[in-house]
Amino acid sequence: MPRKLLKKYMPDPHWVRNHQHLRWMGRYIQNPNLWHLSHRSVSLAFLVGIFCAFLPMPFQMVVAAVIAVLVGSNLPVSIGLVWISNPITMPAMLYFCYRIGLLILGSDPEAPRMAWTLDSIYDNFKLIWQPLLLGSVLCGIIAGIMGFITVRIVWLIHVRRSWIKRGKARAQRRNQTDNKPSD
Repeated sequence: MPRKLLKKYMPDPHWVRNHQHLRWMGRYIQNPNLWHLSHRSVSLAFLVGIFCAFLPMPFQMVVAAVIAVLVGSNLPVSIGLVWISNPITMPAMLYFCYRIGLLILGSDPEAPRMAWTLDSIYDNFKLIWQPLLLGSVLCGIIAGIMGFITVRIVWLIHVRRSWIKRGKARAQRRNQTDNKPSD
């Protein structure tokens, strides 16, 4: 089951609660949903983590941790999912978000050619920040909701299959005890 796999790699909640650098969070880090692997906390973690992965900013993990604490989603899963946007995937994600933002705003998709100097990057950022931010937030919300729904459906299917499997095993044991010859 995915729960066993996730638990294998998750930090110990007692260690995190007692860590000297995290004690300042006090009661906020005491919420059991931050560490529990339930359908609610994990599906919310997918929503939070994937949404934060699309944010065009540094320190996305900090934002994901704060939102996870506020909504009560699984903290390690929320933070781990932020790594969907890594140095390899980030350029494609940002470009896609930028194009979506342009499409929604109805702006001219032809951006001026850019020379790769700090001044040029700064000047062009003034031109692209609105479509980039709009596209990033929209794509983050949509992808996060899709992750949320997918986790809920997969979790439900897994639980129903395990119920059916246990029911069949129970019926098989009952049939074996009923068919035993009496001495």
